[in-house]
Amino acid sequence: MEVLRDRVDAGRKLAGALEHLRDEAPVVLGIPRGGVIVAAEIAKVLGAPLGVLVVRKLGVPGREEFGFGAIGEGGVMILDDDIVVMLKIDDETVARIESREREELERRIAAYRGDKPGPDVIGRTVILVDDGLATGGTMLAAVGVARELLATKVVVAAGVAARDAAKLLAEVADEVVVVFAPEWMSAVGQWYGDFSQTTDEEVISALRG
Repeated sequence: MEVLRDRVDAGRKLAGALEHLRDEAPVVLGIPRGGVIVAAEIAKVLGAPLGVLVVRKLGVPGREEFGFGAIGEGGVMILDDDIVVMLKIDDETVARIESREREELERRIAAYRGDKPGPDVIGRTVILVDDGLATGGTMLAAVGVARELLATKVVVAAGVAARDAAKLLAEVADEVVVVFAPEWMSAVGQWYGDFSQTTDEEVISALRG
């Protein structure tokens, strides 16, 4: 069932739901890749600065789409202990996957930011944006990074989020705003008419405005 046409549509719908934050002069940070396209529309409508916050999911071996944790900038790592124990993922496997994803995280930071510093969010309201949240693990890491960067208020925004993921994030973020929160979903893309993969070039273009 299509709820959103594409990521631009998601951004415009979210911008309307985030209008109450305009007077707080928020900083909008997209989660690469697709979240940056959504964030660009929000930033445009709210007249807010746009940036990127890079996080990476830690995928279960052989089932990489199923995350057992996530990492973010500044050495942040969040693990779902229940999944780690249930699937008997040992410390060596965790370290190996983290190392691999850390390399990709650093590559993306270099590609999207170059030698520019990370976002300055000290004392600011930050809106963290993704196109969709299946488990919420990656966004949990993003919230952790934003807190480490001393943001005063952290708002999570997504086009679609599984209800459990939205509830999980509501416990750590100051506010969670989504267009649609189904009880269950197998994939984020099922709620989009167009959910084609976003390229690094599209992310860089969106960040340049």
